[in-house]
Amino acid sequence: MTQETHLSALEEEMAQAVASEDFETAAALRDQVDQIRRDQRIMEQPGADAPQASYLRRQEPGRMGLGTNQSSYVPPKGWVPPPKPDPMTTGHSRGGRRSKS
Repeated sequence: MTQETHLSALEEEMAQAVASEDFETAAALRDQVDQIRRDQRIMEQPGADAPQASYLRRQEPGRMGLGTNQSSYVPPKGWVPPPKPDPMTTGHSRGGRRSKS
């Protein structure tokens, strides 16, 4: 089954669920269709050698505690932080009070 036929089958099931007034099932099917379409858009980026996506991780089920409902930032593979600037750069002081002159 190709992805297009799978999408059309899901949309037909969603229409049947709406016709039978089963809105919870229709909403779940709508979310599945949206997820599949979103994944297709991510995979079909023109001129990109690898799919680009958000760098946020999806929540893991079963985790408990403070802050687990917030997504965490994940840098892309191969990313290295830039080097710190030279402390002898002109126009910058390393701290302390500025003198009034």
